[in-house]
Amino acid sequence: MAATEVDVLIRGAGPVGCTVALALRGAGLRVALHDPADGASAYRPLALSHATRLIFERLGVWQRIPCTPMRDIVVSQAGSFGRARLQAADAGVPALGYVAEYSDVVKALRAALADALVPQAPPARCVVHAEGTPHDLPGKRYAQDAVTALVHAEPRSGNTAFERFTAGGPLALLPHAGRFALFWSMEAPHAQALSQAPEPDFLARLARAAGPAAGRFVAVQWRSAQPLVLKVRAARVQGNEVYIGNAAQTLHPVAGQGLNLGLRDAWELAYELRRGGPAPQALARFAARRRLDAAATIRVTDFLAAGFAGSNPFLRAARGAALTALDIFPAPRRFFARRMIFGASAIP
Repeated sequence: MAATEVDVLIRGAGPVGCTVALALRGAGLRVALHDPADGASAYRPLALSHATRLIFERLGVWQRIPCTPMRDIVVSQAGSFGRARLQAADAGVPALGYVAEYSDVVKALRAALADALVPQAPPARCVVHAEGTPHDLPGKRYAQDAVTALVHAEPRSGNTAFERFTAGGPLALLPHAGRFALFWSMEAPHAQALSQAPEPDFLARLARAAGPAAGRFVAVQWRSAQPLVLKVRAARVQGNEVYIGNAAQTLHPVAGQGLNLGLRDAWELAYELRRGGPAPQALARFAARRRLDAAATIRVTDFLAAGFAGSNPFLRAARGAALTALDIFPAPRRFFARRMIFGASAIP
């Protein structure tokens, strides 16, 4: 017997796919959620923006997600002048962002979607691709890989995050339940070697790169290294198929924008599907609504990844001046903070 057709099939039951499914609850649409790659993963920290918190609050899942608020972000560059402190008050929000673990976010979302998850993908009037980064899509391979880990420090982390630009690439230490989630970009051969180096060697190199602001690093867990790429799909909509999240755009992790952009994709797509159903006009409106936010976020993260790496003395001076100006003048600091939180809606 042929499977019953649904209105919307969502491929991928990660945070982005689950958000679409939850946001379509009560819309009168038959929705199926299918994840062919379902499975547990190692430690995977996520940086969630305040805008993402608002989405999850409206979906009724925010209180189920254990997370650590980031009320301050200290931005600096190694070996040179230039430092800025972004504060939640700059953006008029209780926290600039939150650090959570991927499995905790997925668990909270899927707990509310047990009836939507299906073992086999049925035919559908509209197919939403939220499976993650496509392997066959060409893109830009950055010169760096990212080392991720969970780092223990003394004293324990509070609610301050540290973003540090080094000659090899950006380094971020995000507070997570008294420890730090580490994202560290560097040349690919160095990343692979460092992810497997003896723990004392790893901690010593991290201390030299990060400086003393985050405390003394005493232990590290869950080290891994992943390649960094920029992939952007030319068209978000093809016939009755629509691409969101990493399936539409995969970004450099600097400033933690990728997942938050994908969740804004999910929220906007659900809005259009609720409004017009799985019709071509609704998908076209979605693509038009997302154009500015996606393009601006892609440009910002690509610029930060390229412009805040390297040891050229002129570039280092320019970076230092930019950070100093950001620290001194409240208006650009507020704009930058809100742009990272809310996307293009922060643009006047």
